[in-house]
Amino acid sequence: MNTTTALTDSSRKIIEVSGEGMVAAAPDRALITLGAITEKVSLSEAQTENAAAVSSILQSLFQLGIPKEKVQTVQYGIEIQYNYKDGVQLFRGYKVTHLLRVTADKIEQTGVIVDTAVRQGANTVSGIQFASAHPETYYHQALTMAVHSSRHKAATLAKAMGVALHPTPLRIQEMSHGIEPHPYQIATFAAAPSTPIQPGELNISAAVKAFYSYS
Repeated sequence: MNTTTALTDSSRKIIEVSGEGMVAAAPDRALITLGAITEKVSLSEAQTENAAAVSSILQSLFQLGIPKEKVQTVQYGIEIQYNYKDGVQLFRGYKVTHLLRVTADKIEQTGVIVDTAVRQGANTVSGIQFASAHPETYYHQALTMAVHSSRHKAATLAKAMGVALHPTPLRIQEMSHGIEPHPYQIATFAAAPSTPIQPGELNISAAVKAFYSYS
């Protein structure tokens, strides 16, 4: 976003500029989606086996010290499975899917959580995301940088035009809100012992549009 224009009307002269800011932050929260997928010819058997696996996963997570309020079901579904032969649909069985979202406030536990859940019956890890527990703090820093950027652009343009810029903007419009979890991966896999997980860093951005007057 690099909009920079100078507008003149009957009452005032205005410079319109954009401003951008970005702050790098170390994540301190992991969001892990994992669970069990069970396929059986009998629906009752599929449900029973799936429920047993998820119960075992939950108990293992609680034993790691994950609070119950940090674990929630995000998907539960039952699907009929078919095979196709010579254009004919043949019943194969049922698939039961139960996915849990685990919020870990200690990101160094991420690999342990994945490994422990897999050992207790989890056969899918469909997503790991890293986030900040207080992203608004970093966003406000990025927003401040965006405003400073807009002022610098306006001052540069005013100097090039040979006019005097009024340093206080007439109006500032927030254009974006860049606080989103950073995805580590989205895939189904079976974890190996001591799965290494690298959280990296978050890039939190902000953008504004500002209107300055000049004379």
